[in-house]
Amino acid sequence: MRAGARYGRVGAGGSTLRAEHARQRPTAATTKRQCLHCSVDYAGPVLIADRKGRGCKLLKSFLAIFICNSVKALHIELVTALSSEAYLAALNRFVSRRGKPQSITSDNGTNFVGTYNELSTFLLQSDLEGAVAQEGIEFKFVPAYTPHFNGLAESAVRSTKYHLKRLLDTTHLTYEEMVTCLTQVEAILNSRPLTQLSSDPLDLSPLTPAHFLIGRPLISIPHPQIMDDNITRLDRFKRIEHIRQHFWHRFSLEYVSQLQQKSKWQTGKRELKLGSLVIVKDNTLPPLLWSLGRVVNVYPGSDGIVRVAELKTKRGTIRRAFNNICPLPES
Repeated sequence: MRAGARYGRVGAGGSTLRAEHARQRPTAATTKRQCLHCSVDYAGPVLIADRKGRGCKLLKSFLAIFICNSVKALHIELVTALSSEAYLAALNRFVSRRGKPQSITSDNGTNFVGTYNELSTFLLQSDLEGAVAQEGIEFKFVPAYTPHFNGLAESAVRSTKYHLKRLLDTTHLTYEEMVTCLTQVEAILNSRPLTQLSSDPLDLSPLTPAHFLIGRPLISIPHPQIMDDNITRLDRFKRIEHIRQHFWHRFSLEYVSQLQQKSKWQTGKRELKLGSLVIVKDNTLPPLLWSLGRVVNVYPGSDGIVRVAELKTKRGTIRRAFNNICPLPES
């Protein structure tokens, strides 16, 4: 395969390929619904147990991570093999819950190592194209050795795998338990604030990817805090909750730090406008609950530089230093 962009539209009229300039921007930002233009990538492997209890057999599985190019919503599927049948099954589950996409972008596989070489084989097989020929889905394969061309999927894989792998290395879940765990991780990722929902100073609600999926923020069932860090001493239900709480704690802190770095890079200075909606770092909040506040006042230091802000939150007015808050993008 040539090291160039390969776009294949699979439709009832047959398969055609066309080249597209690398600098041309995708049109995903103007889509009318979520998941119309998607990216997909694989993460793993992860080991799952064929049954509960001792003497279980460990099976190698992978995570198929779909991400909407326009609203950045994630969808995670567990696949048990790097085969065209397993990928088609995951794609069918994705389409059944999120709707049929017009295009799916993925790596062409030549930059993968080990198991990812198998992924490139079945993604380009003719039987895979034939299976979705009547659906009119356009498969786009980025140039070889350029994973940043599929940056949305690569970023989603990193966000999921970086924290989850550390937790899954300490225990082995069954297929049902793993699907439950991944669905909860998906909810955490889709709860992240993207921007303010309105400019009303009394409105502390952020816009999240979940708004585009279900029309409202995601809310989880309350669970007690798992205090025991030794996951092997917990029963199987508490193990899943332990993984969820630890993933939330690590991801929420990392997400705020990423927004802080992005804000510094874009603005080049640390300024907060009155009325700005900010995320407040809070290690005590349960999963899916983000602490947000409106800036009502700022306090400059002796050198004239503002480092402290007064925030109006749902629990009252608080003061926080700039290193503990991060403004959300306004658009």
